[in-house]
Amino acid sequence: MVKRFTTIDSEILITAIRKIGRETFIPCARFGRIRFAMKISKDTSFNLVSQKYGNLLRHLQRMDKYPFLFRAFGVLMLVWLINASGFADPSDSKTVYPGAERMGLYLDSLKGKRVAVVANQTSVIKGVHLVDTLRSLEINLVKIFAPEHGFRGEGDAGEHINSSFDEQTGIPVVSLYGNHKKPTEHDLMDVDVVVFDIQDVGVRFYTYLSTLHYVMEACAEHNKKLIILDRPNPNAHYVDGPILEPEYKSFVGMHPVPIVYGMTIGEYAKMINGEFWLRDSLQCQIQVIPCKNYTHKSTYRLPIPPSPNLKSDLAISLYPSLCLFEATTISIGRGTARPFELYGHPRFPSTGFSFVPKPQPGAKFPLHVDRICNGYDLAKTALTRSYELNLFYLTNARDLLGDSAVFIDQNAFFNRLAGNSSLKEQLYKGWGPKEIRATWQPGIEKFLKIRKKYLLYR
Repeated sequence: MVKRFTTIDSEILITAIRKIGRETFIPCARFGRIRFAMKISKDTSFNLVSQKYGNLLRHLQRMDKYPFLFRAFGVLMLVWLINASGFADPSDSKTVYPGAERMGLYLDSLKGKRVAVVANQTSVIKGVHLVDTLRSLEINLVKIFAPEHGFRGEGDAGEHINSSFDEQTGIPVVSLYGNHKKPTEHDLMDVDVVVFDIQDVGVRFYTYLSTLHYVMEACAEHNKKLIILDRPNPNAHYVDGPILEPEYKSFVGMHPVPIVYGMTIGEYAKMINGEFWLRDSLQCQIQVIPCKNYTHKSTYRLPIPPSPNLKSDLAISLYPSLCLFEATTISIGRGTARPFELYGHPRFPSTGFSFVPKPQPGAKFPLHVDRICNGYDLAKTALTRSYELNLFYLTNARDLLGDSAVFIDQNAFFNRLAGNSSLKEQLYKGWGPKEIRATWQPGIEKFLKIRKKYLLYR
């Protein structure tokens, strides 16, 4: 039985047909042997299928040596190959494909170039890391830039990540976190093109957005092209939160956008360029490889946790609401098996639920370590798909603590996360969720008009 390969995007097929039309075909015997090898292969991983198909294409370049009849017969064999192998299987018309999987749209831009990638553990193509896939396709990969949490995604939030070499490939890894947030001229000296492929979660204080900003700025300064492999945003279906004010700009918020901005990282890059948010109003030469079959309303389950403490769909959904607790004395479950799915404090009255934070990978020094925290298990009440920031968690925690303990203990950090000083003041004045939310609306309405100019998806 012929094994059907469905991982090759239609753009590769179109590119192949055009190439065949320009450069002609290989002799039937050679073509048949390659086709037979593909048929009996047991491996359907994307990079190996790509290698096999690429092998066919390389032989097609030699066709000027063969007569017309061989070429015509080669066309028929190619059609048979496509149908038999399932390269253009229409059954996947509703499957969402990230930009990284649409290799026919960007591989030609990498051939013969010295390539650097900005990547982490989420940069995969059908379970195979982007780095390994590009190397298997003989792309000259010279450097890896790693964001917060490192290239393999194992560092704590805020943990310093050193530059090093990737153990599996030996490729230099340059950390873009800590004191080295932006690629330097030296970093880019041996690079022709940069590929950015990191899974985002659509929240302003998620630092991969800031990494994108600095990479764009460096590429603009040193005349390097940036290819952004777009990925679905699990929180792209709504827009909510206060707009960041300029005086609170930091690595956890660099642009005047709400906490939840409802855009993919490719759309966001277009907005950075279009609104001239880079230094000195620079603009970066970008190429966004869009997702396929994706809309902002699409439900997309991330195949790999985007960071050590976002382990589930529920955590990713609750992250925009719970991350504000990071500047308070409230634990959001770091040091448990379910961070960002619960919250609590040792001074809360009994709620019928408690947890004890313990040191573990991704949370080496959790808040309230080894102390019993009374609180709430949000898996029992929250939906795995939020449609607004839930301010009740903040106001409830404030009210439960009362005067028994300090609530917000990192005032400057809280203001950077919120993007203003108003939210902290509103909380201390006893405002409720409805009153607070009403102050956000003018800013959100203005942002929606800006956002609309840069959308790639419905």
